[in-house]
Amino acid sequence: MAECVRVICRCRPLNSRELALKSEVCVEMDQSVAQTILLGDGPPKQFTFDGVYYMDSTAEQIYNDIVYPLVEKVIEGYNGTVFAYGQTGAGKTFSMQGVENIPAQRGIIPRTFEHIFTATATTANVKFLVHVSYLEIYNEEVRDLLGKDKMQKLEIKEHSEKGVYVSGLSMHVCHDVATCEELMARGFNNRHVGATLMNKDSSRSHSIFTVYIEAMDETGSIRMGKLNLVDLAGSERQAKTGATGDRFKEATKINLSLSALGNVISALVDGKSKHIPYRDSKLTRLLQDSLGGNTKTLMLACISPSDNNYDETLSTLRYANRAKNIKNKPKINEDPKDALLREYQLEIERLKQIAVNGSSEQVIVQNVDLEEEREKLRAEFEQAMNQLRAEYELEQKSKAALQQELASLQSQYEKAQADIETDTNPADIKKRIEMLQNQLVGGEQVNNEALKADRQKKMKAAEKKMQRLAAALNVHRDDPLLHVYNSTQEKLEALTKQYTQEQEKVRALEREVEDIQGEFELDRLDYLETIRKQDQQLRLCYQIFEKLQPTIRKDLNYANLEKIRKEAIWDDDQQRWCIPEVVSSRTNLPSANPNALGQKSEQNYIHEDDDGISRLRRKLEDSNVDDIAKNYFKPLKATDLVNKYKADSTRMLSERSHHHHSNSSSKSSSSMRHLPATHDGLNTGDLYSDDLIERAGSAQRKPHRLDALPMPRNKSFT
Repeated sequence: MAECVRVICRCRPLNSRELALKSEVCVEMDQSVAQTILLGDGPPKQFTFDGVYYMDSTAEQIYNDIVYPLVEKVIEGYNGTVFAYGQTGAGKTFSMQGVENIPAQRGIIPRTFEHIFTATATTANVKFLVHVSYLEIYNEEVRDLLGKDKMQKLEIKEHSEKGVYVSGLSMHVCHDVATCEELMARGFNNRHVGATLMNKDSSRSHSIFTVYIEAMDETGSIRMGKLNLVDLAGSERQAKTGATGDRFKEATKINLSLSALGNVISALVDGKSKHIPYRDSKLTRLLQDSLGGNTKTLMLACISPSDNNYDETLSTLRYANRAKNIKNKPKINEDPKDALLREYQLEIERLKQIAVNGSSEQVIVQNVDLEEEREKLRAEFEQAMNQLRAEYELEQKSKAALQQELASLQSQYEKAQADIETDTNPADIKKRIEMLQNQLVGGEQVNNEALKADRQKKMKAAEKKMQRLAAALNVHRDDPLLHVYNSTQEKLEALTKQYTQEQEKVRALEREVEDIQGEFELDRLDYLETIRKQDQQLRLCYQIFEKLQPTIRKDLNYANLEKIRKEAIWDDDQQRWCIPEVVSSRTNLPSANPNALGQKSEQNYIHEDDDGISRLRRKLEDSNVDDIAKNYFKPLKATDLVNKYKADSTRMLSERSHHHHSNSSSKSSSSMRHLPATHDGLNTGDLYSDDLIERAGSAQRKPHRLDALPMPRNKSFT
């Protein structure tokens, strides 16, 4: 069933900068009907949302009213997204992160942690697995804020079943609130921030903190929910922020991504657009499922009350007003194929079975079982190999895909066989079972009735507030034409009143058109100023290049710029040009007498002394004695030629053997990289998105092209 994106509006108090400018308050709010009223030169502009929160509101109030029901649905197995939007300095990061020392002002993200682990602790007969990830989009580059190298650029990929995901993104297991808060603080400190005229600690990137929640009940049924907590960078006008240099480049990328987000919202609301431009930016691509997809989405529009920011506030309110008309189709994610919780349970059961059968009295029986298991694995492996050979004979399209499939299958077989042979130590098995069980949470306070009652109370309060709001708005208002009137005069007055209201609506829409045209003109001027500054920077780079171009050596491929332009290819995913590497075409003539001259140059010219003049004199004397030109063009004897080719063949054989050895070692390391991260990932709790994608698709993935592939044989099968 489709449901609209829910939108709330929050207005912060005047800050010190606005007080210094003696700004007036131009925003009013009526919480009873969830209306935001913007006061200006003309008639007031009214916007109705799902909730409004004025200057004295707290993060606790916002969370309990709006966010609490959404997080409950995520625990049940839905996907959810909460993202904050607004101009720079409007309070987005404050709303999402909050103030740790003030309980009432703790942000949405830390309150989400408390809510999730309270829910898991009070739920009976269900085990939960919680992972988190944290990324940022800085200058249209995706980076992992919790990874080992925070400057590494990650790629966005798309899977046929899992959808859009970030390749190489690290996911960390969390057992409690403290672990989540520590990861949030570590990632937040790695974010890019900078000072502008509008905000001294302005976020220069979009950040997405994602919580993955998997739940398994007694029957083995699995549900998997995902919650995206998004803190968008603020939209900026260049004239107000005074951005230059890096700040200007950051602001340009931020405005472009937010403009792409606005285009996506407009296309979704329009209903007539056949194409939704999700690929225009990395932000819209990552939020693709949150806007028009399988997600319950909440938008928090943050505004400033100052009349100095009237235009930006009006733009934010219009932006939010359009977003509330987007329709999503959320559904519970039941029994997903890539659930980690199932692997945890299977691994625990397998280790328990080994521990039960691992006593010294049953060694003979266990050896028999191991042989049967080996035979079974061998038969399955041979069957899979035959199937791959058949696919190769039928398709014959790609070589790389089949090689990867074979390597993965071989590594899985070797890993399974190694597990059977090594998992016999009871102490190690017991330790691993404890490590796996420690990753799971749930049911710790199942008898705490106070916590259960508090959860139910908050859910009922949120539902009652929405019912009161709907009643106040009088959504199901009757048509005055259907009423029964006592007299014609009474009917005429009612119709006149309705006509007056409709006329007022028409005038309001006309003013809205004028305002939008004025806003468009401001945006046009801002974009033109951005284009002028970018054109200045391009001209500077071009002039520098014109000065440097004559200094490029003629033997380098970059001396021919036309050829480089033809070979350059634009990469849409990376948003960059793929250009050739620098290659030198210089040919060096061999020396006339390599052995003699080489020995002399090494012994006499380098190792003898540090006197440069004496070395040059000695070199001149040697050149007079040896006729270099005569020796160079001197015909080679047959014996010299044979000896030369013998030395070359010996050298080539040694290089081939070294190359073969390096290839075999690289293949073994490559196969080790493709080993399933069943034990290491499950034990430590730190996984990567690629592991989940490979594990989900390994059972059903087929090669695309198979040509001219030699089939490797396993010596253990002969």
